[in-house]
Amino acid sequence: MSEISEPSTLLFVDDEPGILSSLRRLFRPHGYRILIAESGQAGLDILEKEVVDLVISDMRMPEMDGATFLKAVRGRWPGVMRILLTGYADITSTVSAINEGEIYRYISKPWDDNEIIIVVRDALVRQQLERENRRLTELTLRQNDELKTLNASLEQKVAERTAELSQALSFVEQSHGELKKAFLITVQVFAGLVELRSGQIGSQLAGHGRRVADNARALAQRLDLGEADVQNVMFAALLHDIGKIGLPDELLTKPFTLLTQEHRVQVMKHPVIGQNILMSIERLRDAALLVRHHHECFDGTGFPERLAGIAIPFGSRLLSVVNDYDALQAGTLVQRSLKPDEALAFLVSNRGKRYDPQLVDAFAELLAERCHSKVSEAPLRPLHLKSGMVLARDLSHRDGYLLLAKGSVLTREIISQLVKLESGDQQTYTLHIRQEEA
Repeated sequence: MSEISEPSTLLFVDDEPGILSSLRRLFRPHGYRILIAESGQAGLDILEKEVVDLVISDMRMPEMDGATFLKAVRGRWPGVMRILLTGYADITSTVSAINEGEIYRYISKPWDDNEIIIVVRDALVRQQLERENRRLTELTLRQNDELKTLNASLEQKVAERTAELSQALSFVEQSHGELKKAFLITVQVFAGLVELRSGQIGSQLAGHGRRVADNARALAQRLDLGEADVQNVMFAALLHDIGKIGLPDELLTKPFTLLTQEHRVQVMKHPVIGQNILMSIERLRDAALLVRHHHECFDGTGFPERLAGIAIPFGSRLLSVVNDYDALQAGTLVQRSLKPDEALAFLVSNRGKRYDPQLVDAFAELLAERCHSKVSEAPLRPLHLKSGMVLARDLSHRDGYLLLAKGSVLTREIISQLVKLESGDQQTYTLHIRQEEA
């Protein structure tokens, strides 16, 4: 992949000059070219004249709000990455922006400086990967056309072109792999934003989605589900609580059994809201269906549609088991936090009632095997890390959001950033490193 010769251009749109000044001061040291506009129309006027790589727009603006502005940007300049600044009170408008403007991400105000810098960097990396993927695909198509015009008698020429085609195809496959990895990281970061709020409200909720996703993926693989089904289950597990993002704080931490009927009705809407949020993203539509039904019960007493037995999607039945196992330990399902063996006993006692008996049994076997297996990993501080090491667990910030995903390969740049982060936060970070078997 060729390097970018010119700095990326960022456009900030907000009707508050103070916000624009803060964003400009934050991003200018990173070498970007910065443009600003104090209204949606002014932003469109700039886009008519300038080549812009990424737009960050506030939601609440007079005359033209952020959702309308980003929808217009998508229609006229689809290659421009789109990010929305919004408050928790703007959930309806945010959903509209996701559905109509197809935004890359939304960021809650007040933002975290490190987070927004990382989001912008990842967006530009993804944009460059997509451009490179298109370039390589076009190159492959051109070379295919050339191959059709070659004379069959020119064996040497055919061999040369075939070798070039094979190389181009390998580049395309590599690029697709990078896009797939970037999409997974995007989903993990998106899930981390939900958990960032949870971590601020109650530490017992932080990391819930990632723990559920790890267990869901392991159980799906144990049951020999196909790769696509395993991926859908994992995505659904990471994002199953996204519909709760608009709920009041007290409803996120209070056990469901202690809620009033009115509050239960509010909480019971979150699976449908979660599906609606995810439906606009094509690659998440199957996962969105699993999110909708992950609170259905095997005996038909769940919500939102009171489905029963095999009428409930298999992935939703699986997600119900692993989600409740973690929620029971977090204390958000019943009146107290349960120990792991107590949580498993709850699942077993509700076989055929809340849960699919087959999935409860398979999950119990998985947990039993984990108890008897030795985890081959070593805890290390950032100063003791080396390039090439692989994370055995997710690394989260003390505020609850994901820093590095499990399986990430450490580089010198990443290690340097971790050392600086530990020093700046005055917080000890321990990374669990995968150990090679002897």
